[in-house]
Amino acid sequence: MEKLRVGVIGTGYLGKFHAEKYAAMEDAELIGIVDINRKQAEEVAEKLEVSAYFRPEDILGKVDAVSIVVPTPLHYPVSRLFLEHDVDVLIEKPITTTLNEADSLIDLAESRGLIIQVGHLERFNPAVIALEDVLGVPMFIESHRLSIFQPRGTDVDVVLDLMIHDIDIILNLVQSEVTGIQASGIPVITGHGDIANARLEFANGCVANVTASRIALKNERKIRLFQRDAYIAVDFANREITVIRRDGKQADGVIPGTDINRRCFTKSDALKEELVSFVQSVKNRVAPEVTGSMGRDALKVALSIMEQTEKTRRRFLGLSS
Repeated sequence: MEKLRVGVIGTGYLGKFHAEKYAAMEDAELIGIVDINRKQAEEVAEKLEVSAYFRPEDILGKVDAVSIVVPTPLHYPVSRLFLEHDVDVLIEKPITTTLNEADSLIDLAESRGLIIQVGHLERFNPAVIALEDVLGVPMFIESHRLSIFQPRGTDVDVVLDLMIHDIDIILNLVQSEVTGIQASGIPVITGHGDIANARLEFANGCVANVTASRIALKNERKIRLFQRDAYIAVDFANREITVIRRDGKQADGVIPGTDINRRCFTKSDALKEELVSFVQSVKNRVAPEVTGSMGRDALKVALSIMEQTEKTRRRFLGLSS
């Protein structure tokens, strides 16, 4: 079977990793990388022994699929360019900055029979995948995504930078309509929100409390889920899942009357699995793990949260709405 011809658009922090994973893949051939920063493009291309291009249009006609790893405001125009030339795309999260842009890309892809996969990386974390075997109907969810400050990613609000990962996971796990959102957040260092908290209410009665911060003193990526028969904790960073269930046989222990089962996945490469999944989706013409519509759903909730955080911030500062 012929290898899929792929390219990477954007060779910043994450784009370099995309290029490296593709270059090592058996089912794909990395044709080249694209970046307006000529020095950066040439350095990555030389390391991987591929061609360097300096405009997205320069690689058109040479690739079947691309990873779009450019700054978020450029997701829409760059992705549209490739879709208009019948190239399947993996767009790093968030899919776009507005719902209209997301709808435009989704409609364009559907009209041409093309694939959009959105880069919600945590879907490929083995601890998240393991939830399928233990999760029933969660009724309360609590997530914390805290990060030590890093300049990259600050071109957007922390909700689009970090929280959207957990929004996507929660929407996928709950599988119910969001009926209410309460949120607050403020900018501390950057011109965008740096910390945010949101309470999501779902039609089936589930409630999720979601917190994200990029000005923390430590990194933490955890989600806790409570259902009728179990408490489940997922540590994304350490790739661990802990399940606590009632068990009358256990009279002692940390929590009397419970059975505690912990699983740790020491070896994993979520980005590699994500890109392999994308390549297989393109080659087999099947829907990707995270579709454009799923990316849009996460964006819709994220934008609603941002709208509320802006209102609460203005009220707090005594500014007019």
